[in-house]
Amino acid sequence: MATIHIALVCPEIPQNTGNIGRLTLGVGAQLHLVKPLGFDISEKAVRRAGLDYWQFVKPIIHESVDDFLTWLEGKNVLLLSTKANKTLNQAKIEKDSVLVFGSETKGLPQVFHDRFPGYTIPMAQHIRSYNLSNSVAIASYFAMSQLSPNWMVNGNEL
Repeated sequence: MATIHIALVCPEIPQNTGNIGRLTLGVGAQLHLVKPLGFDISEKAVRRAGLDYWQFVKPIIHESVDDFLTWLEGKNVLLLSTKANKTLNQAKIEKDSVLVFGSETKGLPQVFHDRFPGYTIPMAQHIRSYNLSNSVAIASYFAMSQLSPNWMVNGNEL
């Protein structure tokens, strides 16, 4: 069972989603993809892209933003956004928290900012943002370190 949920709202770049899928396997997270997607995730397309692990990812597909917002009701939701005023280290991570990321070019729709707390990943120097797959990796490892200080490496506790 997943410890955290990673949600990509309308992702556009298949390589980022592929990297994030692999990451979710590594950290024991559940991947959620919110349509519309900017690419094809059919079995044929995934196989052609060389994602030989994708069958293990088993992403949950939400047909629309509205469907996903309904699913989020009552959950601990954390938006990761460059528009946030708080930093990720101020976030309260709980088991089954949902880390929500927007698309690579548009970010998250305003409805998310209106409903949920947002957090940004600290940066030493001003840049627009990190790459989406890098942001998911940073936030996922932060979440796992919050949930389990003796987190697992290759199936063994540290």
